[in-house]
Amino acid sequence: MTEVEEVGSRMEAQLRLHAGPEESGDLPLPALFDRASHLHALASSSSLDQEGIRRGVDLLRRCDDMVSKLGLFSSNETKDDVSTANLKYLLVPYYLGEMTEQVEQEDRIPVLKASQDHLKEFISTCEALELVPENELELSRQGRPETAANRREQKVARFRRQKAAETKLQEIRERKERRGRSLRAAALSAPIEAGEEDDFEDDGEEEREAWLATISLALCKAFDLVDMLKKEEEMLLAVKERKEKDGGAFAREMLDERTQKAEAWHHNAASRAPYSKPANPITCATFAQDVIEGRASVSQAHDHKHQPMIFGPASLVGGGLTSERERMAAQVFQPSYRMPTMSIEEAGLTEMKIMEEWQESTAKIIQEATSSWHKDDTSRAEDDVDAEEEKARAWDDWKDENPRGAGNKKLTPCG
Repeated sequence: MTEVEEVGSRMEAQLRLHAGPEESGDLPLPALFDRASHLHALASSSSLDQEGIRRGVDLLRRCDDMVSKLGLFSSNETKDDVSTANLKYLLVPYYLGEMTEQVEQEDRIPVLKASQDHLKEFISTCEALELVPENELELSRQGRPETAANRREQKVARFRRQKAAETKLQEIRERKERRGRSLRAAALSAPIEAGEEDDFEDDGEEEREAWLATISLALCKAFDLVDMLKKEEEMLLAVKERKEKDGGAFAREMLDERTQKAEAWHHNAASRAPYSKPANPITCATFAQDVIEGRASVSQAHDHKHQPMIFGPASLVGGGLTSERERMAAQVFQPSYRMPTMSIEEAGLTEMKIMEEWQESTAKIIQEATSSWHKDDTSRAEDDVDAEEEKARAWDDWKDENPRGAGNKKLTPCG
């Protein structure tokens, strides 16, 4: 604790230097809390710089000192004994723990310890006032082993409490908005006398529900933040112990070795560049993968020929099938899906060849259609016209030689 107190005093002295003349005065507790809560809201939305965070930490420290001097909370009281106006001051240690965690410092371990102390103070005060849920107290008192199932159960319970508190705050906010709209509408229709508006707006029960829901939400976040800060502290302590033990020699050796390798590689590449001939571009994806994995060299010739993959026992892979037994065994030990018979490059070349043949046949068909077929169709059409003409002439001649009714001599009275 001495180290934490020294860091806290050092931070407080530094914050006093950055404090303005307005903040150096003796402000009452409500004004201090309002200003500090505003800075905390800005810090939670990541819209506050380090100077503002340190100013907020300073204001919250002053609030915490004033709350302690005034003795607003006692271990003999419960949440029902605390007045509605004083409930919000329970959040001072929580706000202080959150903003302390955001302070940037070269040695982060004391900052983490100070933040955990403030959060634990907030949790202990809420526990004394019977604000911590019973299931959370049972989980902490049982001392069960830290298993994945226990952590999951605890996180699920906290998440449900957090969602319930957020829903409660949203309902209260919506009720306030509806009441405000109703008051504005009533003010437009009928004037409200002095004192009646305060009676409408002041709802102590609703304000108390809002602060209790806010404290419940802060408790859920405080438990999670304490766990996270504890893990971060353990990690930093392990790293610090490793550095003190090794003295940083291992890290320096690794960096020196990497630097030497990089310099040697660049030196060799620069010396070979004027005399090396650029290799032909690789147009085959499979051959490029072989080059990357070291199974082939860039200088090797490649004809887009790939052997299909062979699956089977270890004794058969890479060898010929010399007997019927080996052939049957190779057929049995096959994957459950069909293996490709050609590579992507071979498939592309085959499709290109099919397209070329199709273009050649199409061009040939077009050429034939515009030459011989057109001529044959023309001559055939002319022959058909001549035949029709000859048939029509023959029919006309027959009708001239055989007038209508000339063959029915028996039906005429003089026949």
